[in-house]
Amino acid sequence: MEENIFHLQYAIDTFYFLVCGALVMWMAAGFSMLEAGLVRAKNTTEILTKNVSLFAISCIMYLVCGYAIMYDGGIFLSGIQNVDVASTLGEFSERGDFTGGSIYSGASDFFFQVVFVATAMSIVSGAVAERMKLWAFLAFAVVMTGFIYPMEGSWTWNGADVFGMYNLGDLGFSDFAGSGIVHMAGAAAALAGVLLLGARKGKYGPNGEVRAIPGANLPLATLGMFILWMGWFGFNGGSVLKLGDIANANSVAMVFLNTNAAAAAGLVAALILGRILFGKADLTMALNGALAGLVAITAEPSTPSALGASIIGAIGGIIVVFSIVGLDKLKIDDPVGAISVHGVVGLWGLLAVPFTNSDVSFLGQIIGALTIFVWVFVTSLIVWGVLKAVIGLRVSEDEEYEGVDLSECGMEAYPEFVSNK
Repeated sequence: MEENIFHLQYAIDTFYFLVCGALVMWMAAGFSMLEAGLVRAKNTTEILTKNVSLFAISCIMYLVCGYAIMYDGGIFLSGIQNVDVASTLGEFSERGDFTGGSIYSGASDFFFQVVFVATAMSIVSGAVAERMKLWAFLAFAVVMTGFIYPMEGSWTWNGADVFGMYNLGDLGFSDFAGSGIVHMAGAAAALAGVLLLGARKGKYGPNGEVRAIPGANLPLATLGMFILWMGWFGFNGGSVLKLGDIANANSVAMVFLNTNAAAAAGLVAALILGRILFGKADLTMALNGALAGLVAITAEPSTPSALGASIIGAIGGIIVVFSIVGLDKLKIDDPVGAISVHGVVGLWGLLAVPFTNSDVSFLGQIIGALTIFVWVFVTSLIVWGVLKAVIGLRVSEDEEYEGVDLSECGMEAYPEFVSNK
């Protein structure tokens, strides 16, 4: 009887992990559609090429070395071990039910982890859009997904000491599903690239005025946002790591509820603030407001009440509007608002955790956020700098004017309808 219970829980937890991982993988489509909608038509093919390529690179690099760095495993999954059936079954014999720790296939754990890596890298692509060389971006993706992200992941989700100096877990740091570990890390890498890359031509006037550069396809961007919203249920829900008992099933349901509430509140808050500041309902701010709410709740979606999650999400939606406007004033050109959505709001998500989880300290969250940001930003700045010196980061002015679809990919996304001149 106990063996049958063991097999059932193993199957349930493994299946849940795989389904949630598939939902997170679908977020790659969301990033692709969102970014394709927010760039100009002449840059659509290139941004789509970036997104499909970075996903494949992320999967390969995490398979080759990323997982080994992050979780002390072996190359090509040789270090991934499934559950020791004999020892775990002994525990089940004493307990005889689904309570206790989660148990699942090691391969399902890898799959769930690798789609998170791809999410972090997807954040970078939108921020550097419309003026970066495709192959420079892909070269950076190799280092980001194979080394930079796994290192900070080992300090946070694997509990390793930060270069032997301190342990974030001992300091009270917690990041349930990755507001800092995934989202702020991706934004830090993006910021380093944007600072070396510079703004798009024509984005800022000679007197510092900000010139709007509208995206080509807002229906596509809206579809992308909804795909991301849906995928986030796997992102946060899967991070519970278990489904096979009443307590964890209730936790999963609450995570889903809070994730949805935060997104809705973030969208409404950003929409209202946009109306106050700009006099109009700004769709792009509303889209980013929903994503900001999702990023904000990701650090801790299990402990807030539904009202608390809504407040956290709404504050995220307000923060992202001011951040996008503020970065423009600093002439930091981010075509899709990725640095604001994932970086600035990712920090807010980390700082919001102690309000609903008394086991987490503000000091631990601050040190953890600084550790992630400094590591990712500095190492990314070095890698971007080397790439700039060796192959260059930016396309020529003529290529930027014509559109990187032609210079980098040799084809247009909308050849029948679009003139690039």
